[in-house]
Amino acid sequence: MVESPPNADSRDLLTPDEFALVAGVVQRNNCEMTSETAERITSQALAYVATCATFPHLRLRPSRTVDEGWHALILCTVVYARLCRELGLFVHHAPEPPGPERHDPGALSRTMTAMRAAGYPVEPDLWVPPTDRTIPVAADCEHSEPPPAGCGFDCSNTGPN
Repeated sequence: MVESPPNADSRDLLTPDEFALVAGVVQRNNCEMTSETAERITSQALAYVATCATFPHLRLRPSRTVDEGWHALILCTVVYARLCRELGLFVHHAPEPPGPERHDPGALSRTMTAMRAAGYPVEPDLWVPPTDRTIPVAADCEHSEPPPAGCGFDCSNTGPN
């Protein structure tokens, strides 16, 4: 597992070319998005994945906005596989259709707290509830609790590959 120093820069988890590749996917999937916003989302997604690997026992959830960056990262399969290998845990993603009634506001707060504990800065404006469309993104899925309320397997951040 990669140790995260205080105030870690999640961009350091990828090479500059890899980071540009993933941020480019975020931007291409969201035509109106600036490159700065795509990079911020990518950075928070990287911090989220690293935090999940650091604290696999916690039930962490990405915001809908940060999930867009996670999707882009997963689409870059070679980059994502290497990242997870270096983090020591493959962080699985199992999307569900959106359902604000399943949203647990405490999950985002818990996730941001864990990210800070892992040494990553948090950009709160990217960690808003699924009903907040301030930053429109293409990601249209949620991550909820296990059955009976949610999906039939771990939808968040744990589990061996």
